[in-house]
Amino acid sequence: MRIGTGFFSGIVIGAIWGLVWMVVIAITFMLVSGAITRPPVGAAVLAGAGAGALLTVIDPERRTPGLQIGAVALIVIVLAVATLGAPLGLPLSAVPAYQIVAIAAIVGMIWLSVSYCTKGISGGRLSRYHLEVVFIRLMKGLGLVFFTVLVALPFYVMVMTSLKSQQSLIANPLDFSLDFAQGPAGLFRSYIELFSNYHFGTFLTNSAIVSVATVIITLFFAVPGAYAVARLRFPGQAFLSQSILLIYMVPAIVLVIPLYAAFSQLGLRNTLTGLMIVYPATTIPVALYMLQGYFRGIPSELEEAGLMDGLTRIGVILKITLPLSLPALASVALYVFMIAWNEFLFAFMFLDNVDIFTLSRGVVSLNSSEVPRQHLMAGAVVATIPVLVIFLWFERFLVSGLTAGSVKG
Repeated sequence: MRIGTGFFSGIVIGAIWGLVWMVVIAITFMLVSGAITRPPVGAAVLAGAGAGALLTVIDPERRTPGLQIGAVALIVIVLAVATLGAPLGLPLSAVPAYQIVAIAAIVGMIWLSVSYCTKGISGGRLSRYHLEVVFIRLMKGLGLVFFTVLVALPFYVMVMTSLKSQQSLIANPLDFSLDFAQGPAGLFRSYIELFSNYHFGTFLTNSAIVSVATVIITLFFAVPGAYAVARLRFPGQAFLSQSILLIYMVPAIVLVIPLYAAFSQLGLRNTLTGLMIVYPATTIPVALYMLQGYFRGIPSELEEAGLMDGLTRIGVILKITLPLSLPALASVALYVFMIAWNEFLFAFMFLDNVDIFTLSRGVVSLNSSEVPRQHLMAGAVVATIPVLVIFLWFERFLVSGLTAGSVKG
């Protein structure tokens, strides 16, 4: 048993995690249960500090499972005593099921976080290396919690709001609990009305058409262009390779006005065809940039062998290069699809007819005082879920495609 910088570091780490988890889980508890409370942050800080002190005062090799259980018990006891039996600031008789789950989550997460940060750290004097290890672990954990909450909380609020009724939202706008007694028809009323009254089936179809067309057009031009930059020798090749992404130096808002005027004169404004021209113009450069790096990573000897066997250059591309580039093509197609699916500025400026609105344009049309808020949230969920599912399904291709051209094979 030693007391030094490691011991005091454990106390500080425990106090920080006690504060963080009490705030995060208490807010989650209020959103899920609808009960309003003032979380006892001081008690959580004290409980976390106690767990950190207990875990660091004992040398790492002597931290038995019994000691870990003791740390958990200490957190529970401190929370119960310091809050007079109300660990979440509410009597346990109020929404008891939610409270039990929330309290268990607080205790478990404080213990896990403190144990992770103090793993292998003694309570005595720490070297600079061990202090840096503790600091990095703490920052990694806090960063993970922060960005998870930053992403998950808005999405949770969006989904829960879309499943609420107008009466419950007016009664308590901060209550995001669900009333399952109303049945599936009542629970998903916003989605049913969205498709029956607000043309969202049409919006989904239009977005799918435009996005798929953008992917096809982009790959049709980007594949030969990237291959030419990566393999062929011609005047200006180096300049073209280095200047592919210069278009992104020009803000899209600068291009909207001249494109609006030109498309109005050509009859392309207020048409999906106009979007199918604009979107590939913005996605082809990034597709060229991604594919040329991958093509350079493919051994040129394979293509030379194909040429010696009598294949034309087009045959080499179709029978050798493209089959070997499927991960890159999949990642580029996914990336381009996401850009086209989520694009809003050009769709907002060019489209006036509700029958040809894309999904992003259609969601914005719901943002008015005449449309209930739960319908707007339901529209946002409908716009988010398809591309989220596609992204998660093809995520492995995206990662491999983005990293494949980073080094030469």
